[in-house]
Amino acid sequence: MGLSIVVASGKGGVGKTSVAAGVASCLAKLGRRTVCVDGDAGLRNLDLVLGLQERAVFDFTDVLAGRVPLEDALVEHPDIPGLLMLAAPALAPPSPIKPAAFQALIKTLEERADYVLVDSPAGLGYGFALAAEACAGALVVTTPSQAALRDSARCAELLSGHSPVKLIVNRVQPRLIRLRHAHTVDEIMDTVGLPLLGIVPEDEMVLAAQNHNIPVILAASTGASVAFCNIADRLLGRPCPLPRKFREWKVEG
Repeated sequence: MGLSIVVASGKGGVGKTSVAAGVASCLAKLGRRTVCVDGDAGLRNLDLVLGLQERAVFDFTDVLAGRVPLEDALVEHPDIPGLLMLAAPALAPPSPIKPAAFQALIKTLEERADYVLVDSPAGLGYGFALAAEACAGALVVTTPSQAALRDSARCAELLSGHSPVKLIVNRVQPRLIRLRHAHTVDEIMDTVGLPLLGIVPEDEMVLAAQNHNIPVILAASTGASVAFCNIADRLLGRPCPLPRKFREWKVEG
């Protein structure tokens, strides 16, 4: 039985989908069969970030409605064996998705994969609740901005019943923190109230890879790619210290 994890954020624009795709890609590269589910009905982007938009013919509502079997809707990445994606519908469904049906779908995926990462919609609305209720664990993605931290703290409160619940700080610029133009990671953990799983540096290759429709770990072997794979290692329980440039201003947490 695999572990289902909702990847959430209290605010849009923090790079949550990039984190979900990056960590899922690295888990697959580490030999774990991983399904990445786009939970953002009507505003899907996971297929673009993974470069699977041409292959995503069906979506999870097709499965829930019985139009296609799950096997037909799952898309395996051609260059990352063991990485599969289940797309969200391009248009919002006419009626709300039933929580029990979505939970049953995630349970089925847990039986077929080591990890199931559900990229929830940004914010704390119905889509977030739908994804959160279906998953056992949670990752909260934030940036060092004050607005993102406040919203992430509220997100963390709503996910308090999940296990594990960890924090990922994305788009970090160490230079700004050294100059005291941004919060330190210790301050971020105190504000959000979650233990740290990983830090992802600001990396122009993330946008470049997305514009070329390929996963960032296939486009670069530095920066965010390394951070995503370190996060995957920590999810697997492997010791993986933070790089020195982050340890200089972050204590144990």
